[in-house]
Amino acid sequence: MVQTSPLRNIRKANGFSLQHVCRGVGVDNGHLSRIERGEKTSPDLAEKLSSFFNKEISEIEILYPERYITVTQQ
Repeated sequence: MVQTSPLRNIRKANGFSLQHVCRGVGVDNGHLSRIERGEKTSPDLAEKLSSFFNKEISEIEILYPERYITVTQQ
């Protein structure tokens, strides 16, 4: 079983690379990757990410990804 965060789901659904999103919000690849794996982030960065995705994902989903994790079988 694979668990994925809402942020990773929306990034992939839009066909964006990790690098593309990083350039858009001004963070490095490692930092965004950790956020996608559930590491906590700041409200400011959550707002930037939500805006980058045109509010397709809420700041709450980014700040509390454990509440919105998707589990799929590989």
